[in-house]
Amino acid sequence: MKHAYDILRNTFGYNEFRHHQADVIAALLAGRDVLTLMPTGGGKSLCYQIPALVRPGTGIVVSPLIALMQDQVDALCLLGIRAAFLNSSQDRAQQQQTETALLRGELDMLYVAPERLLTERMLGLLERVTVALFAIDEAHCVSQWGHDFRREYQQLYALHERFPTTPRIALTATADQRTRAEIIEQLKLHRAAVFINSFDRPNIRYTISDGQQSREQLWRFLQEEHPLDAGIVYCLSRKKVEETALWLQGKGRRALPYHAGLADATRRAHQQQFLREDGLIIVATIAFGMGIDKPNVRFVAHLSLPKSIEAYYQETGRAGRDGDPANAWMAYGLQDVITLRQFMHQSEAETHFKQIAHHKLEAMLGLCEMIGCRRQALLGYFGEVLATPCGNCDVCLQPPQTWDGTEAAQKALSCVYRTGQRFGVNYIIDVLLGKNDERLERNGHHRISTYGIGGEFDASEWRAIFRQLIARGFLDVDIEGYGALKIAEQSRALLRGELRLDLRKAIKIDKKKGRTPDPGASLRPGDNALFDALRVLRAQLAKEQGVPPYVIFHDATLREMINLRPRSAEQMRGISGIGATKLERYGERFMAEIAKHSPAA
Repeated sequence: MKHAYDILRNTFGYNEFRHHQADVIAALLAGRDVLTLMPTGGGKSLCYQIPALVRPGTGIVVSPLIALMQDQVDALCLLGIRAAFLNSSQDRAQQQQTETALLRGELDMLYVAPERLLTERMLGLLERVTVALFAIDEAHCVSQWGHDFRREYQQLYALHERFPTTPRIALTATADQRTRAEIIEQLKLHRAAVFINSFDRPNIRYTISDGQQSREQLWRFLQEEHPLDAGIVYCLSRKKVEETALWLQGKGRRALPYHAGLADATRRAHQQQFLREDGLIIVATIAFGMGIDKPNVRFVAHLSLPKSIEAYYQETGRAGRDGDPANAWMAYGLQDVITLRQFMHQSEAETHFKQIAHHKLEAMLGLCEMIGCRRQALLGYFGEVLATPCGNCDVCLQPPQTWDGTEAAQKALSCVYRTGQRFGVNYIIDVLLGKNDERLERNGHHRISTYGIGGEFDASEWRAIFRQLIARGFLDVDIEGYGALKIAEQSRALLRGELRLDLRKAIKIDKKKGRTPDPGASLRPGDNALFDALRVLRAQLAKEQGVPPYVIFHDATLREMINLRPRSAEQMRGISGIGATKLERYGERFMAEIAKHSPAA
């Protein structure tokens, strides 16, 4: 462990381990297998990078995303670590060069996709070298219950059979109890040391709002909270991704689409732009994001409802990896619920899996409609108890009001029943509002008892009522794809007056209460010019070396430079994130820039 601490300080530039990093590293150095759950931005990579450098041989890292290997390897090389990757983006000559370096013992770390690792040729190659450890990143991909299932991951148990004395570490940021159990079972980690850190990301503010006019809500959120920041906007469909990206571009924001329907080269180019440029917005389906290392993503916005809390937490976790304040914002509407339920019903999965997916969606809906602290509910879902409300979610900042919606719900349910349970939400609302409509007359619904009895609410208010009735299981959506509403069994008690139903009132977040703190607020007055100058220098160096700016230094490191104003290498060495190699490469240039802006200069 002394060697491990030396590498932490001298190579990575940090003075102490966080969370369970030291325990994980000690277990791997002792030759034990490990399963660790650590929040995004919590330093998972150090858990395998440091023991790979201490143990003899090469650390083999299983990574599911080819697009990210280059940046991960570049970051390690800038630290003086001998790292490489093998994937299909390389030509045969490049692959042979990397394989030769591996066989000669010239690599500290090698990143490989699971598909390539499991080939007989690759396994045979590894049997000819000393393997320090196997690191299985994004290990939740092994689970059929998870949200990023990759069938190849289930075959990684072969590593245990072929290399029984080589320690393995499986890492993930998001896994409920069922997923953890499957990771252990599928990867044969029954004797592994298990380390579960807090799932809490206290720097992220969670806000979930009504989905009415969601684009306009998104634009207000961006203008008020993040006018210049980089972020991710998630949408359910490719079409919505394209439309939203174009709409943001039309509003003057730099935005790019990302989805599986784009050409591979386009997707790679858009991802590289996002990683390397400031202020860019990626509009994406869930195809984007796993393993994203960009630390200064200031917001993740959802214009569509995620299908599970695991997916939501994984996606929102891409915000604020640097620990600075960030936002997780979502506008969720009635159509999201209907669409996701239809997807599930139309799925060709086995009944058991459909039931699990249904329960996961119900939990997600419960999070959206709850009137208690959202962070307490999120952590509770993963088995962690937060004793007091967080004070940093929309519910804590502005507690929602409730009202007795029993009578309104009875009207809505009765109208669904009297129209034959054959129509969608908009049609039912037209009946309740007594619309003069040819379809209603043709169907004879202008003569039924519920026609026109809902005039106390407008159409948007009725949609909020129906959304809550569907979310809370009083109404079902048909499985044929037409969106017709049907009375659920539990509605009968409500219709008979045996149950009182409280509904949420729609609220607007108080702008002063809801504003996210500025990550640059820790700077002293007058230091902003120096901060901007250091960021320009960092961008210039990053461009010269073909890496994202954060690979040079994180914003937190720049702010510490500004506060300490180092004038010597020794002073510079004490700043978090500056190891020996980075000090040698960049120290003089950053100190020179600081000197230009210092009073004594």
